[in-house]
Amino acid sequence: MAPTLVTLFPTLTILAAVYAVAEPKPDGLVPEHPLITPSPTLLGDVTRTVKHRRGILDDLKGNANSVLSELGSNIPSYVASGVPNFFQGFPAGEDVRQSLGLDDSQISALPTSVLNIPSYGNWTDRGWNLRFRGNVYKQPNIEREKLDELANVFLIDTSVEELPPDQAAQARNLTASIFVLQQDNENVTFSLRPAPTAGASGEQGGGGAVTPNGGSQQIDFPNPTTTQGDFDDFVLIQSNGLIAGNSTSDIQRLNVYAKEANISNAERPYIGNATSYLVPPTGLTIISDIDDILRITKIYQPKEGLLNSFARPFVQWKNMPDIYANWSRSIPDFHFHYLTTTPEQVTRNYMDFIYKTYPGGSFDTRPLNFSDVEATLSIRKYLLVKIFETFPERKFILVADTSNSDVMKAYPQMVTEFPGQVQCIFLRNTSATDDGDRFPYDTSGFEDLDRNSYMFFKVPDDLTNLDIQNGQCLNASVQQNLTFGWQGLPFGINLGEGAGSSSSRSPSIVNLWLGSLVLGVMVAVLL
Repeated sequence: MAPTLVTLFPTLTILAAVYAVAEPKPDGLVPEHPLITPSPTLLGDVTRTVKHRRGILDDLKGNANSVLSELGSNIPSYVASGVPNFFQGFPAGEDVRQSLGLDDSQISALPTSVLNIPSYGNWTDRGWNLRFRGNVYKQPNIEREKLDELANVFLIDTSVEELPPDQAAQARNLTASIFVLQQDNENVTFSLRPAPTAGASGEQGGGGAVTPNGGSQQIDFPNPTTTQGDFDDFVLIQSNGLIAGNSTSDIQRLNVYAKEANISNAERPYIGNATSYLVPPTGLTIISDIDDILRITKIYQPKEGLLNSFARPFVQWKNMPDIYANWSRSIPDFHFHYLTTTPEQVTRNYMDFIYKTYPGGSFDTRPLNFSDVEATLSIRKYLLVKIFETFPERKFILVADTSNSDVMKAYPQMVTEFPGQVQCIFLRNTSATDDGDRFPYDTSGFEDLDRNSYMFFKVPDDLTNLDIQNGQCLNASVQQNLTFGWQGLPFGINLGEGAGSSSSRSPSIVNLWLGSLVLGVMVAVLL
């Protein structure tokens, strides 16, 4: 049996450790990416966990055997995830309570809040079925000194005190949104109203949607929140002036306001608002990633990624807003859906950025119950399947970048598992456009797909003048030069062979050994 990258991972690991001993790196911790919240068994004092991680790096510099024993299987999952997993270690529930020293009376006195995530609804033979999705929590009052201490855990080679005032304020706000107390077994009530606007799409009202003439109503969510404070389910709503989904191609916008059930408006007004979208059975939906495709994140460079996510204002990637605005204006009834596997606690900045910069649309984020590494690496596929199954007659445009291994695996799988539904796949080649991205990516899943159904691109202008509505996905002027296998390895090495080669599925032993060598060196360099 021919060796594979998996079977050669022990070699990779040893080479990584040996190289690290010979060439220690001064940058310190490579933190974890904001895709993962640990399971309760991994939770503890956050500061202590991160210090332990930095201790692992010290061992890496001084003792290869110590590294191998402490990291264990983390190296394969680190490489497999495609990006360094900073933001791992988010606390929840009792851990927040203990870290802040809160007692029952203090918690009871805190007001309840609702994170309400913009969602979508589908048409059924019983009417509109709207998805309600979010989290119920309480926000503790954290003293400034303590908040700075907690925020510094997520920063590399700097501190909140060293940041410019506006960045320090954002770091504190984001940290506060992480250290919340999720509320289980809570009942939530929603108020629906026609939405006049949503998003900065360049067209009146925002996005490819319209304001309905009706739809106002109150909805009592049928299920209490989970142990993590989450709620997520579809609920049939009354028409009340809404256009039936089988008699229109229009996407209808509704503002959704949330509050605790059995609390009058006089006692407490609605506290969580979002805009949701009633999407007809047929039409075109774009499912777009956000990090490093719509905004500059650099999640493959831990220090920059943390600063860009935690402290700095979100910045659009080149002229990508122009591309989306043009699609919104030129494609009738185009549904925009934004899917990020960033934990839901830190997605407010994402939603605010999208609605100021891109067409309004529905969102998917990673819920708290996807809490360990394995679950996190499957969340994108889970959310993709959910929306594909909800709209079996719609076609989808999938957009992301090559730095996410879950994208590189899930996107081609959607083509084969949902035949005829994927119209185009567009992937920004981050390693070709940013020399800071030294993570490899695997293109083998694309080998059996129609070559005209996907495109790897370098700049947003590569997406101009494409008739995506009618299935034109490939810009002939954008060279692909695609081989199928591991790409973006150091020294320009790619595994696999070009299209049409019968050997592309079976890279040679020499190539596999060389791939293991350079991957090992790469992991060490990044550490």
